[in-house]
Amino acid sequence: MPGRLANRTALITGGGGGIGAATGRLFAEEGAAVALVDSDPAGVESAAEAIRKAVHGAAVRPVVADGAQETDARRAVDDAVAHFGALHCVVNVAGIRLYTPLVEADAKDWERILGVNVLATAYTCKAAIPHLRAAGGGTIVNVSSVYGVMGRAGMGQYDTTKAALLGFTRALAVEEAPHRIRVNVVCPGGTITPYHIRRAAESGVSESQLRASRQRDNLLGRFAEPREVAYPILFFACEESSFITGATLMVDAGRSIL
Repeated sequence: MPGRLANRTALITGGGGGIGAATGRLFAEEGAAVALVDSDPAGVESAAEAIRKAVHGAAVRPVVADGAQETDARRAVDDAVAHFGALHCVVNVAGIRLYTPLVEADAKDWERILGVNVLATAYTCKAAIPHLRAAGGGTIVNVSSVYGVMGRAGMGQYDTTKAALLGFTRALAVEEAPHRIRVNVVCPGGTITPYHIRRAAESGVSESQLRASRQRDNLLGRFAEPREVAYPILFFACEESSFITGATLMVDAGRSIL
């Protein structure tokens, strides 16, 4: 039985690990040709190789690019189209975190986090949309965060950028609807990724301790696994969500209603 993304090509930013890599694997399992884009050469190569080993016959191409630079974002999209022949879906996962109170954040911090978390998505969409239109339509899935709708101390820059993606998604959905391009956004809660495990270890916190720390943080009392976020992304990318655009889906185990 053909997969839900058979004969389709997807480009995934932040594809070198975590949610991006998990989405790449799931898409490959569902029949998509996948371009993984990441600024980390080793990470994106490793993620691509892992997909090839896990999914027989997977068509996956790693692309090293810094989407915060418009020329790089365009090059990544052009590379995917040149290699696979078309583009039908874009998933924007790439993002960074900064741990600075807002009153202490300087211009350099703002430029960096806005570049990766907001402009990279805008630049990638700008480069991809002509190809999606040429294909007769397509899907764009942006990855925000539960903190795009909530606030907290110490990570205001991150939260600001994730809120910006919600507005960007709605505006782009309106603009591209006449071209049969659907645009939606998912807002994950805490998700256990290599980044979180590594950062915890640097503070002397084990993975088991890290996982236990979420017991009171949401209604299900645990972190999400990256694949649990990849499935909602898949839903927005395939035809099962054909009547949905401009939507925000909370994938946060109820964190946002506590």
